[in-house]
Amino acid sequence: MVRKMPYYVEPYDTAERPRKFLEAFQAILTHSNYDMVLDHYSRIGARCSRCTSMCPVYQVSGEDRDIPCNRSELLLEIYRRYFTTGGKTKARLFNGFELTDEHIDDMAENFWRCTACRRCKLECPMGIDHGLLTHLGRWIIAEIGIVPKALVVSVREQLEGETKNTSAIPVPALKDNCDFLEDEFEEIYGIRVPFPIDTPNPEWVFFPAVSDYLLEPDTLMGVAAVMWITGGSWTIGTGNFDGINYGLFYSDRMLGRIIRAEADEVRRLNGSGVLVGECGHASRAAKGFLPTYAGGKDAPNVLNIMQYTHRMWKEGKLELIENAIRERTTYHDPCNLARNGWITEEPREILNHICEDFVEMTPNRTEAYCCGGGGGAVSIDEIREFRTKTGGKTKADQIRTTGARWVVAPCANCKKQVAEVIEDNGLAEQAEVTGLHDLIMKSIDWEKLRKERGIEMPTEQEDS
Repeated sequence: MVRKMPYYVEPYDTAERPRKFLEAFQAILTHSNYDMVLDHYSRIGARCSRCTSMCPVYQVSGEDRDIPCNRSELLLEIYRRYFTTGGKTKARLFNGFELTDEHIDDMAENFWRCTACRRCKLECPMGIDHGLLTHLGRWIIAEIGIVPKALVVSVREQLEGETKNTSAIPVPALKDNCDFLEDEFEEIYGIRVPFPIDTPNPEWVFFPAVSDYLLEPDTLMGVAAVMWITGGSWTIGTGNFDGINYGLFYSDRMLGRIIRAEADEVRRLNGSGVLVGECGHASRAAKGFLPTYAGGKDAPNVLNIMQYTHRMWKEGKLELIENAIRERTTYHDPCNLARNGWITEEPREILNHICEDFVEMTPNRTEAYCCGGGGGAVSIDEIREFRTKTGGKTKADQIRTTGARWVVAPCANCKKQVAEVIEDNGLAEQAEVTGLHDLIMKSIDWEKLRKERGIEMPTEQEDS
C-alpha cells in the first residue's frame, strides 16, 4: 500500500489495523466518558453542511472531505456499526458497513486536515462539536501507532527524554539563555531585570511554550519586565519549564501525563499556581485539565500572562505609554483563548491604549478564524504548503485587508504559523508577527522607571 502521509510513524503495512483500531476504540470507551457523547451525536447527527460556512479549510479547498460533518461521520459510522445494538443487528442481517484499511487511511488523512479550531460548532444546529470528534479520532488511531512524527518525537522527549521538554533544551542552556536576556536588559535599558529560577514558595510557576526560549526572546523579556515592575512572585522551574501539551491535539492519555508533570513541578517548588506564557493551547490545557488530572479542587490555579498584565495595568501597578506604537496594529485571536470567549478583551484594552492605530480583523473574538496551524498541524513541516495556503489563506486575506504592520499573535503556535502565512502569501513587505508583550516592553518609560527606582544608566550606555 502506498503511504498517503509520509510524516506518520505508522508503517502502513500492518495487516491487523481494523481489529486493533476497534480494540483501541473499545478501551477508550470503557475508560472514558466519550461513550455518552458518541451515543448522543450518533443519534442526532446532522448532515446539513451548515458547518461549511464556518470552516476556513473547506472554504478554500471546496473538497467534500473537508466538510466537518463529513469528517465526523467517518468516526460516527464506526461507532454505530460496532458499538450499538442496532448497528450490530443491521450488519448481521444486511451485510452493512465493515471497517477496512482504506477507511482508516481516510481517517488518518482527514483528521489531520482539520485544525480543530471548533469554529464549525458555532453554526451546527445540533450543537455537535466536530473538533472534539476529530480529537477522539486522532486519539484512537494514535493508539494503533498512527501519529505524525513531529508530535511523537516531541512528546517522547517531554515525557521520557533527558531534557523533559519538547524542544530538548537542557537546564544549563536554559540558565545561560536567561542570563543572556538579563544582560540584554541591562545593555539596552540600563536595568537588570531578573529571570528567577527555582525560587521556592512563589505565587506563580511560569510555563511558556518552551520554544519561546529559543525563538521569542522579546516576548520573554516583556513578561519578565512586567513581573519585575509589578513585584510579581514568580519563578521558572528547572524540573519542568515547558507549557506545551501536544496531548491536547491527539491523545487524552498523553494530555493527562503532561498535565500531571506540570502540577508536580508546581508542588515541588511549593507554588500556588501556574502562570502560562503567550500560548493558547498551553493555557487551555492547563486551565481545562489540571482539575481533571491533577487534584480536582486542590489543583493549582491557572492564569494566562495577558490576564496578569491586564490586571496590573488596570490596578495602576504597570504604567504604559499611550500611543507608544505608531504603526498600524491588529490582533489575532488564538482559537484556544477566544473560541469560548475566555480571553478576548484584556489584550484589546491594552492594545487600544498603547497603539495609535489599532484595527480589528473581521470576524474576531469567538468567531475569529484560525491561523491555519491549529490542532498541532503547525508542528508538521511536511504540510506547510497546505497549512499556509489552504488552512491559512483566510487569515492571510484578513491581514491583507487590515493593512497592519504588526500582527499581534499571543501564542507560540500562532506566531510560527502566522509568520509562515505572511511569508507564503506575499505579505512580508506589509506585515510582521509579534507578541503582545513585545509591544508592551516598547511601551514602558524606562527612563522614568530608572529615576523612580534610583537606577543610573551606565555612562557607556548614555554615550551610545
